[in-house]
Amino acid sequence: MHIPVMLDECLDGLAIKPDGIYVDGTLGNGGHASAILERLESGGMLVGFDRDLDAIDRVRATLKAPVGARLELVHDNYANMASRLSQLGIGQVDGLLLDLGVSSFQLDIAERGFSFQQEGPIDMRMDQTGGPSAADLVNESPEQELADIIFRYGEERSSRRIARAIVEARGKVRIETTAQLAGIVERAKGGRKGKRTHPATKTFQALRMAVNDELAGIEQVLESMVGRMEEGGRMVVLTFHSLEDRLVKQFFNRHVPREESLQQGGVRRHFEEPPAQWISKRPLTATDEEQTKNPRSRSAKLRAVEVGVDYGSNA
Repeated sequence: MHIPVMLDECLDGLAIKPDGIYVDGTLGNGGHASAILERLESGGMLVGFDRDLDAIDRVRATLKAPVGARLELVHDNYANMASRLSQLGIGQVDGLLLDLGVSSFQLDIAERGFSFQQEGPIDMRMDQTGGPSAADLVNESPEQELADIIFRYGEERSSRRIARAIVEARGKVRIETTAQLAGIVERAKGGRKGKRTHPATKTFQALRMAVNDELAGIEQVLESMVGRMEEGGRMVVLTFHSLEDRLVKQFFNRHVPREESLQQGGVRRHFEEPPAQWISKRPLTATDEEQTKNPRSRSAKLRAVEVGVDYGSNA
């Protein structure tokens, strides 16, 4: 069953106006989107994006806009959000939500290849309508490129050893399934050695992020949307590992004014336009109760800012 992560915290962060315009950049199974729609009234609007056509079809069958409100579903990468909103005739928006986790629906379908828990083809594409799959990367990338991918996106210290093992294995037979790949990685790392986390976890994460160009997409959507927020609009982002969280934190920090004392007296304020203010200076995490009910929420961090108001020297 799909459970939206940190639902109450996301809604609080968005501070939804009943007649506002909101964007859910990662529809998934529609849990967050449904809760946003429940808070909209006549004149309100929700635009939902997802790269996964299956997600769009599922959500279209279940989500219903309130009377007088508008619902638009867009099958596209959220990196293209600004241009797609322009095509819909939408300018400024009141809130943006990004849940950067892989949906439980994707993980549970073996044919999607996101998880080694079930054997399936090594696909991992969020959008299966085109582009190279993880199997293409695994079987065709040079050894050094594979090592770089696994180290950069998985922060895997054994990246060189794993890449070498993959190249040696594919020289004998093409690597086609998640079970094959997980076994190669596990052997390269010397087995589990009593650890709870599977040795292939970081490698699978790295390949998924590379196939979907996830970090570039996050940066692109934030860059293109920060200037499209209404004054006082909210940007709320849920991350699930350190690379994403670091990128989001650094981006928001560039827009939060900071003060520098001048030698001749006075202060100078530094920030990128438009200015922003942290909703909470520290990232929020799921409650103990939620983590018990939904283990997926254990690694979640929520960061949120209010955009477009110059908060002066108190920022």
